[in-house]
Amino acid sequence: MDASRPTIADVARVAGVSKGLVSFALNGRPGVSPESRTRILAAADELGWSPSIRARSLSADQSFAVGLVIARDPEIIADDSFFPSFISGVEQVLAPRGQSLVLSVVPDEHLEEATYRRLASERRVDGAILTDLRSNDSRIALLRDIGLRAVTLGRPDTDATAPPAVTLDDDLAIHDAVRHLVDLGHTRIAHVAGPDRMVHAAKRKASFLHAMADFPQAQPVVVETNFSAADGARATSQLMSASAPPTAIVYANDAMAIAGIGVARRAGLDVPSQLSILGFDDSAIGRYIEPALTTVATDARGWGFTAADVLLRLVGGETVTDVELQPARLVVRSSTAKAPGEPA
Repeated sequence: MDASRPTIADVARVAGVSKGLVSFALNGRPGVSPESRTRILAAADELGWSPSIRARSLSADQSFAVGLVIARDPEIIADDSFFPSFISGVEQVLAPRGQSLVLSVVPDEHLEEATYRRLASERRVDGAILTDLRSNDSRIALLRDIGLRAVTLGRPDTDATAPPAVTLDDDLAIHDAVRHLVDLGHTRIAHVAGPDRMVHAAKRKASFLHAMADFPQAQPVVVETNFSAADGARATSQLMSASAPPTAIVYANDAMAIAGIGVARRAGLDVPSQLSILGFDDSAIGRYIEPALTTVATDARGWGFTAADVLLRLVGGETVTDVELQPARLVVRSSTAKAPGEPA
């Protein structure tokens, strides 16, 4: 043990109170006057005291950590701006509360299930955040069976006994995106979608098709991908080689949309005068490329912050219900314009 590390006894000595009162104050428990709590926290800060996670775990029978297991190809995660922003939101909640994030990226669902079982058996985490919900998602029952509390991003499609969800309505924003393109004169509009087995990808595709149905003059085309920039590029090439290629494409994330701009330019097409491109997520890079990306904006950091907060409240014994975030919104920039042949 590091003899130079300040202890609770040191904090008690400097603050002039008992070790028990220091413990209560530093763990946020009741029974400490505001004046004493302020004095204790000031002493802890002066000494540079930080909690020993090992000691807290032994005394409270908790790990003081939450799990995030992502079953995707690491290259896809590297392409996608959502997860770095999401994780920064999670850490914004965990770090000040002395909590840790245990992150695992695995290539398939078999290893994902094994990872959850290991985290539970080794008591590495107190709960988990479930992302990329799948149709008939077996992870919800798995986490319930192994005793891990959970919060989901979005609502599962079947399980009525699912854990609390952090949700965001993107239906109206996708409808606004389609209306924006139709108002610009586009009738051949494609959607480069994510994997249909993922609930949020299927929902975005359904919202796109539902919006297109409101405009009988518009002709929808959908190409499914794995959400990667490379697959977005492939889908764009496929669409551009059709006998009647689309004049506008709505992508299921910004990474694919930015790849689509590159494919279009290499094919000699001008974006947006010959092809309008629209993304999803509002990544920072999309704001600074040329042309700047029109997109459906969501708050990835807010998702992470809220999901972590809900999970910690659940672990702490609170009764927690679903939380609805601010709905997504359309952000119009310069990657969309009048359809070819339309008057300026």
